[in-house]
Amino acid sequence: MSRDTSYEAIMSRKNEIMKKAVGIDYTEFEKEGVVFDYEGMMKKTGYELDQVREIEKKTSVGDTPVYELKNLTKLARKIGGKGKGARIFLKDEAANPSGSFKARRAAVSVYHAKKLGYKGVVAATSGNYGAAVASQAAMQGLKCIIIQECYDSEGKGQPEIIEKARKCEAYGAEVIQLTVGPELFYTFLKVLDETGYFNASLYTPFGVAGIETLGYELATWFRENENKDPDVVVVTNAGGGNLTGTARGLLKSGATNTTIIGASVDLTGLHMASDNQFNKKSFTTGHTGFGVPFSTNPDRSDVPRSAARPLRYMDRYVTVSQGEVFYMTEAMAMIEGLERGPAGNTSVTAAFNLATQMDEDKIIVVQETEYTGAGKHVSAQLSFARENGISIEIGDPVNQVPGKNIILPKHPSLIKAKELDMMKLKKSYIKNLKTDKGFSDDEIKFIAEEIKLSEEEVKRIIEEM
Repeated sequence: MSRDTSYEAIMSRKNEIMKKAVGIDYTEFEKEGVVFDYEGMMKKTGYELDQVREIEKKTSVGDTPVYELKNLTKLARKIGGKGKGARIFLKDEAANPSGSFKARRAAVSVYHAKKLGYKGVVAATSGNYGAAVASQAAMQGLKCIIIQECYDSEGKGQPEIIEKARKCEAYGAEVIQLTVGPELFYTFLKVLDETGYFNASLYTPFGVAGIETLGYELATWFRENENKDPDVVVVTNAGGGNLTGTARGLLKSGATNTTIIGASVDLTGLHMASDNQFNKKSFTTGHTGFGVPFSTNPDRSDVPRSAARPLRYMDRYVTVSQGEVFYMTEAMAMIEGLERGPAGNTSVTAAFNLATQMDEDKIIVVQETEYTGAGKHVSAQLSFARENGISIEIGDPVNQVPGKNIILPKHPSLIKAKELDMMKLKKSYIKNLKTDKGFSDDEIKFIAEEIKLSEEEVKRIIEEM
């Protein structure tokens, strides 16, 4: 008798499917109310930091180069004025096999899948992570299926996403392309159920543990070459795993005084799952459509408990505009000789403006960047924007309206990283816990750890809600 694969049947068995596909019983970490054993879940990977480094080394992941962006620093000092202009450094994650930091996540997940005897891996992704999983699966001799939310209802897809699909296929993966909407999670679960493959989710402890090496490498490199820890590390924030893993790696290395700043592209007003708005944005990730909701409600991911908990580690959160990132992408190529994909330059753009406000003896580090290519190039993205009715202008990015125009700054001094209200985000996190009763002392303690506040501050917020 064939198994029922209707939407209702698959969704009713999602916990069962996930448990089988990840190899983790998340219920063993559940405690009282909203509390769960986060560190216990992270340790469930069974891999210490040194072991993760060895796993990654076997497939040439990690130990990526660090560059000082001297020309960008000179420009920041010219704009910042006397005594200002921190030294800007770049940890170039485009040097990983698949071209982005996500190779670190994929390396551990795919290794673990093979160790447990799975025949293949599945990932739901717009592309960069899919390419990373497909690349690692090819190295480990596993089958790979990538599920992409790719097109609007008219069959139009962003050139960057289409290119990423070709990259996945080049590594031998099967790519299932879908239109935007709720079918993504259903199809993902259905494929996991039918194949019995491993869920190489972005949000498992394996994925986040893979990024901890990035933070470790940063701390090690700066101690060896600059005799100090970085003052600031800027991390592009989407689902939160990049920030979480990097921060955890820094903390494990003892870099407790490094300020962690998240950065996203401001796409305020555009809905992530809206068909008619899907192609109105020129960034498929690294924007507020992911960054804000996944910070304030991290367990909205495809596993019961996400290992990505950005508010646990984030000190500040800033946004930049699409036009500013495109400008900085071209500036990186023209004055630093580094052509990298726009999404990965989100953190570079924020760091440039932040450097103008910092003292010149400080160090600010960007820990990302990604590979570039035809579909990811600025010209391809802007051409596609025009085709979708977006006006391309030169002026002051402060006047940019996501979905209506993209404004390239007429001068680099107009690049401004806007601060998000961290307390507002933390209050939203508490509201998203959705409880009609009060919180126990243990729950208060857990919430305080989740959002980097004291227990007294958490109690005060709850009283005021």
